[in-house]
Amino acid sequence: MSIGLVLFILAAIGVLIGLYGMFQKAGIAPWKALIPLYNTWCMVDKMKLNKIWFFLQLIPIAGQFVTIWINIKFVEYFGRFGLWHHFLTVFFPFVYFPYLGYSDMERFAGEMVVKNYKKGVIREWIDAAVFAIVAATLIRTFIFEAYVIPTPSMEKTLLVNDFLFVSKFAYGPRVPNTPLAMPFMHNTMVGTNAKSYVEWIKLPYKRWFPRPVKRNDVVVFNFPVNDTLINDPNYGSQTTYYQVIQNQMYLNHISEEEARKRVLLQFGDKIITRPVDKRENFIKRCTGIAGDTLEIRNRVIYINGVAQPQPPEHEFNYVVNTTSPLDPDRLNSIGIQDNVDDRNRNQVNLIGNNLYVISMSLAEKVELQSFPNIKNIEHAPLGDLDRGPVLFPNDPSNTWTVDDYGPIWIPAKGATITLNPENVLRYRRCIETYEGNTFDEKNGQYFINGEPAIQYTFKMNYYWMMGDNRHNSLDSRFWGFVPEDHIVGKASIIWFSVNNGIRWNRLFKKIK
Repeated sequence: MSIGLVLFILAAIGVLIGLYGMFQKAGIAPWKALIPLYNTWCMVDKMKLNKIWFFLQLIPIAGQFVTIWINIKFVEYFGRFGLWHHFLTVFFPFVYFPYLGYSDMERFAGEMVVKNYKKGVIREWIDAAVFAIVAATLIRTFIFEAYVIPTPSMEKTLLVNDFLFVSKFAYGPRVPNTPLAMPFMHNTMVGTNAKSYVEWIKLPYKRWFPRPVKRNDVVVFNFPVNDTLINDPNYGSQTTYYQVIQNQMYLNHISEEEARKRVLLQFGDKIITRPVDKRENFIKRCTGIAGDTLEIRNRVIYINGVAQPQPPEHEFNYVVNTTSPLDPDRLNSIGIQDNVDDRNRNQVNLIGNNLYVISMSLAEKVELQSFPNIKNIEHAPLGDLDRGPVLFPNDPSNTWTVDDYGPIWIPAKGATITLNPENVLRYRRCIETYEGNTFDEKNGQYFINGEPAIQYTFKMNYYWMMGDNRHNSLDSRFWGFVPEDHIVGKASIIWFSVNNGIRWNRLFKKIK
């Protein structure tokens, strides 16, 4: 267990112990303080605030600010209004809450002391809100951030609508490349395509107290090939700018330069660029670290020639042949979701008469095999989008597939490669785009920053990321390496989860 996670758990325990004493002083059953979310419901109720404040906490990202604001308001009912008390509430609640809860010098003063406080109500609300916004921004930038799972690429390890805490300390807090940005917004203003940041000030990559990503960590990172994108709901990170170019090249048998011209003509000003810290957040498992040689043989990952265990709840696609239609309710009872209305919650696809393709874990497969109407279950065949030039490094002669891939070496900081056609195909993007060099090839000779070159030494470590749902994951097999400056943080704890109601068994589950 990482030091950051241990400190986070100890701080959370300190907060709950403090709230236990504060609830007791406030006349609220103290055991209620120990139940996350329910404790803020009790605070809102005690302070007679509109219940909407409780539900606003559930909004990803902005909800952090609301929770901090509720805590600040609750502290004010103890008669503590000053900026110093706000500071302690936000940054040191694991110390300050126990003091308020158990010190004989502190008491719950109630509604009257808040009403009699001289500062105007509007001014007092604005001060608390501004402080909470600043504090929440600093917390989510440098300490931890809430993240919600939008797609099933990590099932069953992570499910759609799992809410996570992502530790920024696990690999060292990263200084933002674009520090001037709207709080709680990632790259666009809510409800618009307008940028939420400005690039008047751009800072180089810097990470405080850096620590490397470990193999098998579940990592949140900025999507590397989102540097250039088609700013359209049908494209973006779902179908990347580079995929569109490759499709033009292979379908029309044209050069990359000609393909770029056609894509520019088709999409015009919808083609935009984004700095590293404003590229879309992805979450995958780190299957290979800097310096590893990775290979996939018959769905099994090999690192430096050694077979690696599959993630405990990984999924693959299987063809299921039955004697009668499958019962959706029974499928749901063993964890296989049959929901045609939501692709992110649907694992079952009917492809013929009593013939299905089902994405499922090994445990689900074993349970499904016990159904009386199952004839057989086999590995699903791969399609054209799972093989060949569609896969990184997009070599037209490539015969790799998502199940039989590589071997491929992952670049390491300080390592040197010889520049030859194969290495240029695999590592040119690292040299040119991620590490900021110009790269040219003239008459069979390579030039880096205008100088002839036969070798290149990498400036950063790189990582290989894959989803646990191996046949439903847009990952490194399709777009390559993740540079260290794109690493956001480590997924640590599921703090909330919902799917037609709260998934109680997933609350505060450690991510493995």
